[in-house]
Amino acid sequence: MNRIDAKRRNVVDHRKKQFVEATYQPQQYPHRLNFYTTPPTADITLEQFEQWAIDRLRILAELEACSFRNKTPAETAAHMEPLLKKYLPLDNNSSNHSQLFAQRQKDHYSHFILRLAFSSTEDLRRRFTRVESMLFRLRFQGDDMKERNAFVRTLNLDWEPVSEEEKTELAAELAATVGFSGKRGQPTVQDEEWSKVDWERVPDLIEHRKVFVKRGKAYVPSREQQSMVMTEFNARLEKSLELTARALPRLDEDDRLTPILNHLSKNFIAPDSVYTNSSSAIEGAEISARNIDNLSQHFPMCMAHLHRTLRRDSKLRHFGRLQYTLFLKGIGLNLEECLVFWRSSFNKMTDDEFNKGYRYNVRHVYGDVGGDSNRRSGGYSPYSCQKILTEHAPGNGEAHGCPYRHFDEQNLMTLLEGVGISDKGVLQGVREDKQKQKFHMACNRVFEYVHKNELRRAKDEGIMTAAQLETIVHPNEYFKRSYLLKNLGKMKKEGDGDVKMEG
Repeated sequence: MNRIDAKRRNVVDHRKKQFVEATYQPQQYPHRLNFYTTPPTADITLEQFEQWAIDRLRILAELEACSFRNKTPAETAAHMEPLLKKYLPLDNNSSNHSQLFAQRQKDHYSHFILRLAFSSTEDLRRRFTRVESMLFRLRFQGDDMKERNAFVRTLNLDWEPVSEEEKTELAAELAATVGFSGKRGQPTVQDEEWSKVDWERVPDLIEHRKVFVKRGKAYVPSREQQSMVMTEFNARLEKSLELTARALPRLDEDDRLTPILNHLSKNFIAPDSVYTNSSSAIEGAEISARNIDNLSQHFPMCMAHLHRTLRRDSKLRHFGRLQYTLFLKGIGLNLEECLVFWRSSFNKMTDDEFNKGYRYNVRHVYGDVGGDSNRRSGGYSPYSCQKILTEHAPGNGEAHGCPYRHFDEQNLMTLLEGVGISDKGVLQGVREDKQKQKFHMACNRVFEYVHKNELRRAKDEGIMTAAQLETIVHPNEYFKRSYLLKNLGKMKKEGDGDVKMEG
């Protein structure tokens, strides 16, 4: 019996055999660009696993935001440059940067981590392919010409070079395609490298009449090779994601990774943001119980709705109180002032009723009471947009949640018009964002409309950098940015680029 058990323990399920012995191969990154064909095999820490994926997700979400805002390629590149330097830097070989390997390793690993997180459904795979393609195109366009050509040669793409004889034979047609004039001193068809590919592989070039087509073959000049590379990148990534989706049920996943992957996939609804007390502080601002009504002009719609409901009814239900208390904590309202605020707001009850029913909960949120872990951590963190969107949907009589998601269209329009947003273009944009489930984009659209004059000044005068004006994904960031923009006259720009309030 013991021999049989021992034998069984040595038998490996054939479905898991391919995952049993992971062969370590030293990673080499000779090129800045990557088609991500080889999975990583080296060890990284759990903290690196999560942080690298979050950093890449920030970039992908911001690229998607640029697309929804119809930014031009030049505008997108300018907007993304500081964000890429901050979260996902990737330098050329010619830069001789000391961190080239570390940069490329993070890029490589973060792609495969997100591939695991976003391969489970067709919608996630399609969106992941689209935004990864946007990132690759941005890098491809900005890459050094020699390094880019060297990378393309390693792809072994099925391109048939056009011979000199054929270029001479089709010189007139090819010249007309690329706009060569034939004048002395100007480039000629013979100067250009041409490739022949099946016309189905370059539909965008055909649509814009940038290639000559003959007998099912498209004649593509080297200057337009980006289209073919992008088509190949998309095709390979789509196939890889389908293979990953089929392999996921067979993977013997580490229990520590599963919640991280689930969290990342949820964040594709709206990228998450960790908000700390240090990042929320606004120097010089009066954050007190008596000033909350005045400060509410800077609240995002979710918190403004909670505030108005509290002022109207003198009460909020549990999840509304929790969401709002954490927000107030995040803007810098200390515990004593928060207790004063709630006591004055609940003006239809006695002190005894407030102390018995609500005082402890506020103190617990701030980490003033409760277990040791709650005290050490300083209580709960303010809710991000992602958490508000995906957890504890409001029921009848409840005011928490996200109006852009949880209100029906008519009530949402009434709410927006009630706070002075009457621009038909903005309202229609919010409707479309809601229909596409781009709730954080609707919120950013309203923010940009309300602060359009201040944003123009901040950009023109360089008071805020592009990184400081990236897409808002947290209610407390909405408040902080709104407050700073509305008080531009009191701000100064520090040497490190941070914006602070003068005392």
